[in-house]
Amino acid sequence: MNASTIKGNRDNRSAWNEVTIPFVERLGEMVGADGVVVNARALATYECDGYTLEKSVPEVVVLPRSTQETAAVVSFLHKENIAFVPRGAGTGLSGGCLPVEAPVMIGTSRLNTIKHIDLTNRYVVAEAGVVNLWVSNAVKNDGLHYAPDPSSQQACTIGGNVAENSGGPHTLKYGVTTNHVLGLELVLPDGEVVTLGGAVEDVPGYDLRGVTIGAEGTFGLVTEATLRLTRQPQAYRTFLGVFESVHQATQTVSDIIAAGVVPAALEMMDRLIIQAVEAAFHFGFPTDAGAVLIIELDGLEAGLEPQTRKILDICQHNSAREVRVAADDAERTALWTSRKRAFGAVGRLAPNYCTQDGVVPRTKVADILRTIAAVAEKYNLRIANVFHAGDGNIHPILMYDERNPGEAERVVQAGQEILKACVDLGGSLTGEHGIGVEKRGQMPLIFSPEDLLCMTELRAVFNPDNRCNPHKIIPTPGTGCIDVRAPRRQVPL
Repeated sequence: MNASTIKGNRDNRSAWNEVTIPFVERLGEMVGADGVVVNARALATYECDGYTLEKSVPEVVVLPRSTQETAAVVSFLHKENIAFVPRGAGTGLSGGCLPVEAPVMIGTSRLNTIKHIDLTNRYVVAEAGVVNLWVSNAVKNDGLHYAPDPSSQQACTIGGNVAENSGGPHTLKYGVTTNHVLGLELVLPDGEVVTLGGAVEDVPGYDLRGVTIGAEGTFGLVTEATLRLTRQPQAYRTFLGVFESVHQATQTVSDIIAAGVVPAALEMMDRLIIQAVEAAFHFGFPTDAGAVLIIELDGLEAGLEPQTRKILDICQHNSAREVRVAADDAERTALWTSRKRAFGAVGRLAPNYCTQDGVVPRTKVADILRTIAAVAEKYNLRIANVFHAGDGNIHPILMYDERNPGEAERVVQAGQEILKACVDLGGSLTGEHGIGVEKRGQMPLIFSPEDLLCMTELRAVFNPDNRCNPHKIIPTPGTGCIDVRAPRRQVPL
């Protein structure tokens, strides 16, 4: 049997038990027949993540139910010299789970149990496939929550959050995923299971937990994580500031931070995204505004009033048309629901879109927005902006129609130009979405060849044969990119 057997049989397969391929049968022995996906139509589900400009269908998808099953699958693939790619919920935005020269995909969706909750010591042990929001829901009646809150938190999973070091609107005050992970269980690319960190605040020795978070699945496959829980704030003040221009809104952001106020969240939306969100959710956003800021304070009730006065004074100083304060929890929830679902609302504006993830210093937000406007004009594209203004993490949304010849290529070129401008302004290529395949070719903008070599050597400590999520993050020597449409090495059987 050979690779062509798999490809030749694919169109005729309607159920796993009709397949007689020994390789697939062996995987089925490890995870169960329902844990192996080989049907062509089903495999198409896994062709990309939220970065849809590049697609690649895996040959086989394996869905283990436990760390033991995961380790057995990885050990088998290691012995067979077969590369694999981990995948969580597929909500990533940089092609981090794209199967490039990796015929097998290992999904963590069935690793979905919260295994332990310790309220006294404020931590949770959750498997990789646990949805982010489930963690907070499990402890909310005890006055606790899990602080990292990506916009996709109703769908994204812990394993993917760890891989990308995910952020969210409230990272300005609370930090990103790495600030809330105490320990990890990791299946190395040869199948060995290791524990990094633990359930305590600090573990002696090198921080292997920290270096694994944000490694985008290139060090191994995370199967569970020990997560720090945070006390829910006693009170909130949530504002919607309405401005005639983006410049007024960005100046307000700088002035708030300069005044010594650190909001829990400080988000901005421009006119185009305001119109899309309002059409979708009918919150009452002013569709003629140039920009809006969502500002949230939290903490002890007694301390919020002085900060509230500062926020209102700063908004007024920057000519805010109005500043609304959420009247109750229901209105606050509705406002945040609208913001976190903003990306989905873009579907009302265009059939396809690509979300960028550059970072600039807060004082340079106005500069990068002017660059984005110029890029949109240059490439004849519509670009909406919704982003974490408080920490300069921009999310320009480049809209296009993949059916129009050359339009997708213009989006790629425009995105690269925006990211280069971020770097030129003293920023970075990514704040939370990761490098993946999307930004790999631009890594030399911020890293020297020696830097990239050091990263390669670090990866080799965990992943010496580069069979775990290959061709991610680090450019290929001499080219800086890989054509994912090129033929991939198939499963040797």
